[in-house]
Amino acid sequence: MVAKSGAPLLESRAVKTLKERLIPISMVVTPNASEAEKLSGIERIRSIEDAKRAAERISDLGAEAVVVKGGHLSTPGKAIDILYFNGEFRLFEGERFEVETTHGTGCSFASAIAAELAKGRRIPEAVEAAKRLVAYAVRFGFRIGRGHGPVNPMAILYNESERYNVIAELRKAVQMLEAHPVVSRLSPEVQMNLVMALPYAVDHRDVAGIPGRIVKLNDKVRASAPPEFGASRHVANTVLTAMRYDPEIRSGMNIKYSEEILKACEALLYKVSGYDRRLEPSEVKEKEGGTTRWGAEEAIKKLGEVPDLIYHRGDWGKEPVSTILGRSATDVVMKAVRIALILKGERPNHVL
Repeated sequence: MVAKSGAPLLESRAVKTLKERLIPISMVVTPNASEAEKLSGIERIRSIEDAKRAAERISDLGAEAVVVKGGHLSTPGKAIDILYFNGEFRLFEGERFEVETTHGTGCSFASAIAAELAKGRRIPEAVEAAKRLVAYAVRFGFRIGRGHGPVNPMAILYNESERYNVIAELRKAVQMLEAHPVVSRLSPEVQMNLVMALPYAVDHRDVAGIPGRIVKLNDKVRASAPPEFGASRHVANTVLTAMRYDPEIRSGMNIKYSEEILKACEALLYKVSGYDRRLEPSEVKEKEGGTTRWGAEEAIKKLGEVPDLIYHRGDWGKEPVSTILGRSATDVVMKAVRIALILKGERPNHVL
């Protein structure tokens, strides 16, 4: 009916037909705030309470359920959709993305709900699944052309289809690690973890790692368990931050810090950047996972690009640590092996 810009998409004389003939046979109606104003007769919809009143009125037209989308509501930092179904309200809250890739949001949302209903889901579950799909679609939309770029409704599907490949890649990389005992030289006191993210990762649940970490056992390293998603937070946060600057950098592994490691990286022509944990703002320290995100961003900004290795020299009670970054888990492991061989005094040619 009405585009996000406010432009009408339906002739005014057709609104009467929509209300009298189409909505009464609809299972779910998904108006944005502007459309809800026209359908409900409420002059101005800006708050959650306004949207609830509108949803009730639209429901009276005969629709089984109404979702008033929250893109235009006054909810700073949040996009809250309001579902009215079976006489009850349910709010679906998500992050509001300050991006220009929003063209097609409403169509994708409605289509996703229809698809989920066709699969047998109940209306609330269908709306929840559609909300998640659209969040990925907007966040990872296509930045092309001028004005509002299109959303990417396939983003979440690409993510799901890549889960097997990410786990398989991590298994292969762990085998490589365990086959090169020299890597044990790089193990920090907190032990290592190796992670790899899905292509459209949002948080640590989209990043696979090793539960219990990769431990040093005599002069070798061993994974404590098979890789699984959500197994790492600290290394995952570093990778997630790196992906904001370069989406191709999807893997990372923490190792110890030493000046010798930095010199080895220099010999290998690896790009290196660090940050000072002593300068970490107090408000960052209070947030779970804030340090690694802040530190990675500081190091990336300092270099102007995502480096091969990010390091810090520690702080009171905090061990100095480095993190190797790369496009894949095997890429990261190969970098680690090369660094370790140089520390051992050998030439890493045979692993190039």
